[in-house]
Amino acid sequence: MSDITRHHVGDRMSQTVIHNGTIYLAGQVGTPGDSVTAQTKSCLEKVDALLDEAGSDRTRILSATIWLADMDDFAEMNAVWDGWVPKGHAPARACGEAKLALPDLSVEVMVIAARA
Repeated sequence: MSDITRHHVGDRMSQTVIHNGTIYLAGQVGTPGDSVTAQTKSCLEKVDALLDEAGSDRTRILSATIWLADMDDFAEMNAVWDGWVPKGHAPARACGEAKLALPDLSVEVMVIAARA
C-alpha cells in the first residue's frame, strides 16, 4: 500500500495531496476583484509554487480543470494560459462556467501532475 502525503493541510482541504507519484492540487484562485488576467496569473503562480514544492513542474501536468465565473472571460484567461503552458506539454484540459466561492472570483484552476 502506498503512502499518501498531504501538504498545507487545513480543516477543510489540503492544498497538495501526493499518492503513487501523482500530485493533486486543490483549486487555486487569485485575489478577488482583480482582473481575469491578474487572477489567472496569480492562480498559475500558485500552481507553479505548489508543483515545485511537490517535486514537479508545469511540464509534468497531466490534467487541468479551469472554472470561470463567466465564459465571456474565456479568451482573456486563455491569453494567459497559452503563454504559461510550455510548448509541447499541454495537458488534457477542461474549462467550464461555475459559481465560484466568492462573488469577486473569476477564475479557479485545479491540476493533476506527475512527480518528476
